[in-house]
Amino acid sequence: MKRIFLVTLSILASALVSCAGPSTTTSTPSAPSAPQVSRERELVDRALAALGGVDSLRALRSASIKGTVKHWEPEQSHVPGGEPRFAAESSFDTTYDFVNRRTRIDWVKKFAYPSPRTFTFTEVVTPDAGYVLGIDSNGRNAQNRQMNPPQHTMSGLRLATSQRELRRTSPALLLEMRDNLSRVTRTTDFAAGGVSLPALTYDAGNNMRYIVMFDAQSGLPVRIRTLDYDNMWGDVNYDLVLAEWQPLAGVRVAVSQRYELNGRVVADIRLTQMTPNPQINPAGLSVPDALRATAARPAAGNVPYQWVIRRQFIGTYLDSDNPSFDTLAAQSLRLNELAPGVQHVVGGSHNALVVDMRDHLIVFDAPVSDAQSAWTIRAAQTRHGAKPVRYIVLTHHHMDHAGGLRAYLAQGATLVVGRGATAHYRRLLAAPATRNPDLGAYDFSKVNIIEVSDRYTMTDGSRQVSAHLTENPHVDSMLIGYVADARIAFVTDIWSPGAAPLPKEISTPLAAIVTAVRRAGISPLRFAGGHGSTADYAPLAGLAGAK
Repeated sequence: MKRIFLVTLSILASALVSCAGPSTTTSTPSAPSAPQVSRERELVDRALAALGGVDSLRALRSASIKGTVKHWEPEQSHVPGGEPRFAAESSFDTTYDFVNRRTRIDWVKKFAYPSPRTFTFTEVVTPDAGYVLGIDSNGRNAQNRQMNPPQHTMSGLRLATSQRELRRTSPALLLEMRDNLSRVTRTTDFAAGGVSLPALTYDAGNNMRYIVMFDAQSGLPVRIRTLDYDNMWGDVNYDLVLAEWQPLAGVRVAVSQRYELNGRVVADIRLTQMTPNPQINPAGLSVPDALRATAARPAAGNVPYQWVIRRQFIGTYLDSDNPSFDTLAAQSLRLNELAPGVQHVVGGSHNALVVDMRDHLIVFDAPVSDAQSAWTIRAAQTRHGAKPVRYIVLTHHHMDHAGGLRAYLAQGATLVVGRGATAHYRRLLAAPATRNPDLGAYDFSKVNIIEVSDRYTMTDGSRQVSAHLTENPHVDSMLIGYVADARIAFVTDIWSPGAAPLPKEISTPLAAIVTAVRRAGISPLRFAGGHGSTADYAPLAGLAGAK
């Protein structure tokens, strides 16, 4: 207002001088104008004022917040490219210590996928370590299995991811930006819902950047974005969308918080109870001394945020500093020879099958990441010579079994998929993948894709390998593989051979395998799995026959 008044006064003075005619006196130097406030500072200050002001934010030293959250996973859909799978509905009770940057979250997670179960556990996140008390995943690491009660320190990958997301949701993020304006830059306005949102980019260090978008009317932060990489979708926008602001000790907090992945909702959070500055028990927000020696520091560099976040959405995250295997139990993946020229890639949470042909290789499944696929390619070529991978056969489209497909396609491999899946892969492979930490830039628009409507056979004139469409309850467009001379088949998800004994009565997924084998006219002696290890087929066939 003061600046407007000064400008108006200056215009008025000029007009008066003009009416009086030319001046015969020496002009007096004008008073210095008010210092220019940067657009960055202006947006941050306006947002802080809208949130309740700097003093109110600094006075909020801690908080207790309860709420609920629903999760969806788009790349676990039943149909390739179909509706995201509903994963879980959970409740949480969070204690924030803003002064010491410590957080405790008590969870009750009720999962609907991949199977109904409930995990009740606690997460503690501090600046230099993270800790989990209880069982929070089907993919328990070695430390969690060995401890009584079950507990483990977070991997550096999980700790860095947890810190990033807690920072994103904290009302103190704007204070941090105000205190570090040299790391705040103006960004082109974004359009969301037909509305233009002014935006700033904040370099928070450790390769973390937040794009904060503000409501032009209220000044409130309404969308906080990170630019991530997804193993299926390529370059993605991951947004926290804030709405429905309510007061908490003079600070406005968004009780509706929604996460969007390229505009699709993957998490919907509702805050139901908020208490400012509660009494805090420091021991409850600390990593136990007995485990502190094993605690990892936050990972730096290329953190696979989307893998870490969304595997937790479905309760299957393996908390390890290598996404492919448990670093507390193993040093690497390995090739397990099932027959001459047939190797099972094992040692991790997800397996593949390598088949040696006369002048090329065939690989079934590309799990986890391009880094795991690169390992498989190197190991297979070390074993069999510098043969190219001519075919990469995907049993199905789910992100955990197909996320490493680009490494094979970059080598010129043909992609083999089930009926109805081609359009899905064309869309994925047309998307930019410039943030892929494991590959350079490639054009995948002209990749050769073979779609299997019933059976597809690959041969070198001697060895015959085939892929067979399999109707099943888990996912559409499923394939099973078969190496005829070794009488070894490969299956993913609908059976994990060797992982557990067969049930007393055959299940629908297991029955689907027996039906597929009979329909295909193949005669496997053993099955190797995308999970688990291997198992003889005869007991499964007998179980189906008994029913």
